[in-house]
Amino acid sequence: MTARPVARSLRARLLLFVGATLVVVCAAMTFTTAVVQRASLMGELDGRVGNAAERSLGGAALHRDDKADLSFLTENGHPVGMIAARLDDHGRVLSAAIVSQDAPPRNLTAPQRTALKGIAPNGSKHTVTVPGLGTYRVAGLDSDGISVLAGLPMDDVQHMIDGLVEVEAAVAATGLAAAGTVCAVVVRRQLRPLGRVAATAVEVSRSPLGRGEVTGLTRVPARDTDPTSEVGQVGAALNRLIDHVESSLAERRHSEERMRRFLADASHELRTPLASIAGYAELMNRGTARIEPVLAWRRVSAESARMTGLVEDLLLLARLDEGRPLPSAEVDLAAVVAEALWDARAAGSGHDWQLALSLAAPALVLGDEARLHQVVANLLANARTHTPAGTTVVAEVEATAERCVIRVRDDGPGVPAELLPRVFERFTRADTSRARVPGADGGSGLGLAIVESIVSAHGGRSHVESAPGRTEFTIELPPAGVASVERTTAVASR
Repeated sequence: MTARPVARSLRARLLLFVGATLVVVCAAMTFTTAVVQRASLMGELDGRVGNAAERSLGGAALHRDDKADLSFLTENGHPVGMIAARLDDHGRVLSAAIVSQDAPPRNLTAPQRTALKGIAPNGSKHTVTVPGLGTYRVAGLDSDGISVLAGLPMDDVQHMIDGLVEVEAAVAATGLAAAGTVCAVVVRRQLRPLGRVAATAVEVSRSPLGRGEVTGLTRVPARDTDPTSEVGQVGAALNRLIDHVESSLAERRHSEERMRRFLADASHELRTPLASIAGYAELMNRGTARIEPVLAWRRVSAESARMTGLVEDLLLLARLDEGRPLPSAEVDLAAVVAEALWDARAAGSGHDWQLALSLAAPALVLGDEARLHQVVANLLANARTHTPAGTTVVAEVEATAERCVIRVRDDGPGVPAELLPRVFERFTRADTSRARVPGADGGSGLGLAIVESIVSAHGGRSHVESAPGRTEFTIELPPAGVASVERTTAVASR
């Protein structure tokens, strides 16, 4: 079983990465400086070695006959620690000595001379280790049969290079410590806004979003939502997400409240006819003396029809909510509105029913003719039910190349202002605020909700404007050509 890697925080990873980068950079700088400085010092030493070899060659030329003579080392100007040697024609060391401080030159021992063997007198520089003396930089020269070697110690150069490396290492270590401290402070300060954003996200995640009313969720402070920085973009996005969560929860609560109200209203609407049917059935069971059978059966039939209509309306709304596709064919809105208007005139002869057509193009739409007829019939029934006798109701059809519009307006008392925003909601009724036709039954409050659902299913829009003396319901639908293009585009995009 493999061990799981230890997770490190972003701050730790940044510091580790920055620290490693600084260490590599400082090491590279120290190494490069040491190499360059050593090359410079070695070049200077090689120059001095070459000068010492030339001077030794000149001193040996004064004693050409004595092949082992090193008396030129007694002259002033030779550096302490310098070694010199005379070579024969075959490159063997004949004699070798070292310059001493305040003393005559001292001859090298046999092992020390052996270390100088094999160096050609061609002026090239060599590094050799002389036993008992240390490391030397040596060069050999030859002129007119005279061959000499000269060398200078490298200890000073090596000590200088070692000291330089030590100083640079100390400076680099101090710089790394200072840079690490500064980076730690800067990284901590720069990541502090990210920490606040993370703390806000943790606090929101602990909120009981699944139950109860959730309001006033914590937001990221405005200073941490600057869009010019990455942390600010994250903070702003988190605030938008929290806003979306709150609005979604509010919408869910609103939907739940509407569902509870819908179920309560539906239960009440169904209970009323059921109670009537049960009551009349009970009276008939007790005997025909209590109630006339024909009247009882008429009331039972009426309440049964009322309940059947309510159930059918609820089923229609449920099907539309599920998004079930409606039959689609070309429908002439002008003919549909005209037929619905004739039906409304027959049902409500006390109103003044008028038809207005404004057709710049054929009023053709793609849809379900029966449902569109139901939309117009519900609007006309709404106007008939909630306006007094003598009210003028105008059904207008307007058609252009871009849209088809149905308007139903009346000059009745209007929709109360407090009811207007929810007039298309289910079980919304205005029985107490609008005049009713004498003897007419009140509706269930589903007519306008059905209108909006059917219109939405056809890709249209519905709205209402109302004021005392003028109420206008507007239905806007895409014409057949536009609707066909929209449906083709929608299918192609899937």
